[in-house]
Amino acid sequence: MGQLVQTLKERGHRLTPQRQLILEAIESADGHVSAESVHAKVAAQFPQVNISTVYRTLELLQNLGLVTHTHFDDGIAIYHLAEDSHHQHMVCRRCGSEREIDVDELRPLDRHLRERYGFQADLAHFAIIGTCSACTAADDADPSG
Repeated sequence: MGQLVQTLKERGHRLTPQRQLILEAIESADGHVSAESVHAKVAAQFPQVNISTVYRTLELLQNLGLVTHTHFDDGIAIYHLAEDSHHQHMVCRRCGSEREIDVDELRPLDRHLRERYGFQADLAHFAIIGTCSACTAADDADPSG
């Protein structure tokens, strides 16, 4: 039995066949997963599952502190296990490459926002969008740029 299934049962939540497949899809994902990709994986085994069931289950898991999500530049929320949430994403808007950094590297920004504005940011909730080193180097090497 997976950790998510066990935690749901321990907290008194029902485990429907759809929920079981959703939890398995999340746990078997390689790090990050969208609701749409979870739905596609579950629908392959349980065609009648509705995407709204996937969203409700993800919301329940998030409310229980078991998963968290990050918003990327395209507006799609990407989910991952909460235990893996101590990282930030840097996404290149040109080539789409993604790199993870430890969220602790952003602590100076967090301190600045709190001290100056009294604002406590959720630094793992969003992705940092920019240009990766390879695309920057390609721009620098292109004399027509």
